Amino acid sequence: MSDPSATRPTTTDQPPAEPPAEPTHDVVIVGGGHNGLTAAAYLAQAGLSVIVLERLDSVGGAAVSAQAFEGVDAWLSRYSYLVSLLPQRIIDELGLRIGLARRRYSSYTPVPGDPDGAGLLIDTTDENATAASFARIEADGDADAFTRFYEDTARVARALWPTVTEPLLTRSEARTLVGDDDLWDALIERPIGELITSRLGNDLVRGVAVTDALIGTFASADDPGLAQNRCFLYHVIGGGTGDWDVPIGGMGTVTSELARVARDSGARIVTRAEVTSIDPDGTVRYRRKKHERRVIGRFVLANVAPEVLDGLLGSASHPEGAPGPAAHPEGAQVKVNLLLKRLPNLRDASVDPAAAFGGTFHVNETYTQLESAYAGAVRGVMPELIPCEIYCHSLTDPSILDADLAATGAQTLTVFGLHTPDRWLNEENNDATRERLQQAVLASLNSVLAEPIEDLLLTDADGRPCIETKTTLDLQHALNMPGGNIFHGPLSWPFAEDGDPLVTPAQRWGVATRHERILLCGAGARRGGGVSGLGGHNAAMAVLES
Repeated sequence: MSDPSATRPTTTDQPPAEPPAEPTHDVVIVGGGHNGLTAAAYLAQAGLSVIVLERLDSVGGAAVSAQAFEGVDAWLSRYSYLVSLLPQRIIDELGLRIGLARRRYSSYTPVPGDPDGAGLLIDTTDENATAASFARIEADGDADAFTRFYEDTARVARALWPTVTEPLLTRSEARTLVGDDDLWDALIERPIGELITSRLGNDLVRGVAVTDALIGTFASADDPGLAQNRCFLYHVIGGGTGDWDVPIGGMGTVTSELARVARDSGARIVTRAEVTSIDPDGTVRYRRKKHERRVIGRFVLANVAPEVLDGLLGSASHPEGAPGPAAHPEGAQVKVNLLLKRLPNLRDASVDPAAAFGGTFHVNETYTQLESAYAGAVRGVMPELIPCEIYCHSLTDPSILDADLAATGAQTLTVFGLHTPDRWLNEENNDATRERLQQAVLASLNSVLAEPIEDLLLTDADGRPCIETKTTLDLQHALNMPGGNIFHGPLSWPFAEDGDPLVTPAQRWGVATRHERILLCGAGARRGGGVSGLGGHNAAMAVLES
C-alpha cells in the first residue's frame, strides 16, 4: 500500500500564489503614435475595450504638425513629412477623411560645382522635357535606363504591395510572386549598389537612385548586410507605385483623423500617462499626475521601439534560452525646418524654382558624394557639404500657411541630411553639434543656389530666424526613439524567412514578441517604419484572430 504522506502537500513558509488579476481591458496600447491609434481604431470598431496610454501631452508621435516658430502661423510636419506606405485599404476601412496630394515633379538635382548650375529635372508628366534634362547634364544614355530601372521596381511594387496588409509570405513565396529571379536577386539578395552601377552610368543619376536606399539608414550602397536594400524596397513599393505624397493640412491631419476614429469607436486615449513597466501577464503600470496607476490587458500592444519595450519589461523578462535585449538602434540623419520669404533663385535660370522645389530637391547627393560621406562618417569626419534633400510642402499644400502669410510668397522647406550618425552625439556635445550640423546643411544648400538661403529666412515674433534643427539625440529626447532611429531599429524584409515559425496569429502577422500576450504594433514590427499604419493594422489583425 502506498504511503499517503507521499502525496500530502508540503508545508512551506511561502504564501499561496495570488491568482492572476482579471483584465481591465481587452487591449492596452502603450504609445499613442499613429500606429497605436490605427490599432486602437480597428480594435474598438470590432467591439473590444481599448485604452491607449501616451506619455506626451498629445498623440501622434512623429506624425504631427506644429507651429515651430513663435508667432508665425505656419504648420510644419515637424518630424515625418511625406506619405507613401499608408495603404488605401486602411484609409477606406477606417473611414479616414484625409487627402494626399501627388507631386508633378519627381526630383531636381543640380550638378555639384557646375558653372552654369545645370541640373536634372524629372517631370512625371513630360517625358520629352525629362529627356532633354538628361541631355543637359550629359547623361543622355541614362534617360531610357533610368525609366527601365523604375519600371522594374514598379513590377516588384505591384507584386509585393498588396501583401503588406495580409499575413506574412515566406521568402520563397514572395520570390515566386515577383516572378523574376534575376530582378529578385538584384533587389533582395545582392547589394543594391551593384544593380544601380550596372544599370546607370552617370554619377549624379546613380545618386538620385541610391538615395532611396539611405533615408534613415546608415550604410554603404555595397553593404553586404543589405540594410540599404531593405530601405530601398520600402521606398519604392508604397501604394504599388513608389510615389510619395504630401498630406493635405500637414502630417497632423493623419494623426487627428486616426484619433477621431479611435475615440468615436469607443477607444479611451489617455495622454500624459508615462508607462513605467509592463509584465508578461498583461499588467501595465503608468504614472499620471504624480499618481501610480495600473491597467491589465488581455493583450498589450507596444507602440514603442523594441529597445524601449525591453526596458519596460525589465531583465526578468528574458527567460533562459530566450533572445536577449534588442540591439541599440542608430539613426543617421539631421532634420532642418525653415520658413522662407520666397523660394531661392537657382543658378540655372532656365529652371523655374517652383518646379525644382516641387518634388525632391537633391543637394550634393551624387553616388560618389554619398559613398564618400558614409566612409567619412564611419571615421567620425563630417563632410564639408552634407548630402541632403529638400521638400517644399507649401508649394503642394498652401493650406499649412495662414492665408495672409501665403499671399506674401512665403514657403516652408524641410531638409533631410544623410549620413550624420547618432554616434557623433552625446548629452555634452549635442547643442554644439546641432549648430555645426545646421551650418553644414546651410553651406550645402548654398553651394547649389544663386543666393544665400540665410538671407531669405523669415523671423519669428521675437526676431529670431525661422529655422530649427533636430539631431538624432533631439529625437530620442522628444519622441523616445532610441538612437534617433526613425524606424525604431533595422528594417526587416516584408516577408518571413523560410523556416520561421508562423504558428500563432502574432507570428503570421509579424508582430510577435517572446511573450504571448505582448505584441509589437509600431515601426519595430515586421513591415514597420514610415507613416504607414501597418504595424497597428497588423497587430490588430493578430489580436482579432487570437
